[in-house]
Amino acid sequence: MDVRLTSEQRQLRDAAAKLADDLGPGSVAELADRERITRLDKTVELTGWRALRSDGASGVEVALVAEEFARGLVDVAFLGPVLADDLRGHPAGDEGRWTLGVRGRAVDAAGCDRAVVLADGQVLAGRLGSAAPLADPTRTAADLDGRLEYIGELSADQASQWFALALVGTTADVLGAARGAQRLAVDYAKVRAQYGKTIGSYQAVAHLLAESQALIEGSVSVLRYAAWGVDELAPDEAVRAARIAKIYCARAARTVCETAIQVHGGIGNTWECLAHIYLRRVLVSTELFPVRLEEIARGLS
Repeated sequence: MDVRLTSEQRQLRDAAAKLADDLGPGSVAELADRERITRLDKTVELTGWRALRSDGASGVEVALVAEEFARGLVDVAFLGPVLADDLRGHPAGDEGRWTLGVRGRAVDAAGCDRAVVLADGQVLAGRLGSAAPLADPTRTAADLDGRLEYIGELSADQASQWFALALVGTTADVLGAARGAQRLAVDYAKVRAQYGKTIGSYQAVAHLLAESQALIEGSVSVLRYAAWGVDELAPDEAVRAARIAKIYCARAARTVCETAIQVHGGIGNTWECLAHIYLRRVLVSTELFPVRLEEIARGLS
């Protein structure tokens, strides 16, 4: 495995990062800015990134975009449509925007009208019903409306490879949110002063942030391997690598987000501080295709 990104992958990552920085919400109040959200949605649609897999993108490339979008709290549908695209393909001329259905509910459903579901190897499709609230305000869920129709099926290996991609995508989302929370905390520590000095100059705060950064670096390594494994490992091995990445990164990300709230002090517990939005995103992505220690052969502390 070559851990280095290709020039094309670096360009993709940088483009996703720029889009997230330019049009992602810069404050909690901007989550309600419909004009911004409309511009963001149109831009993401024009990039074609919602059809990355059917356009030949690797698991690494899907993870890179998902990570940068979560870091910038991109609040339009991306991961759900990408996973739906990989599950059903991208037939020419097929109308509507598709997302993924899980446990009777469509996830990442903003702007979507149909959902695809994988059940015991069968690929099923249905229309979206009423919107359902999520703890994460950057994403929208929706109930599935009516009966699902059969549109195809996957072999056991195909289903396992898709599941590995789903785990990797949600893990990348978790890691990106952790990186965003860390950046928020570091920036705050550079400007918030106590006793005539910025709080980042005190060891108690600096050590917390350093420990969070170490967790992020470890998460990058384990995720990168799992993302590579989606296309390069045998399906069962890819799923195992993705499960390990999911549980490691989810635990690390929760610690990083909680540390970010702590570094912000009292303001970190207010609605206006973005830190809790990152934590909410981590918690929701963790429970989308959750992994338990019992599901992997060796425990992780």
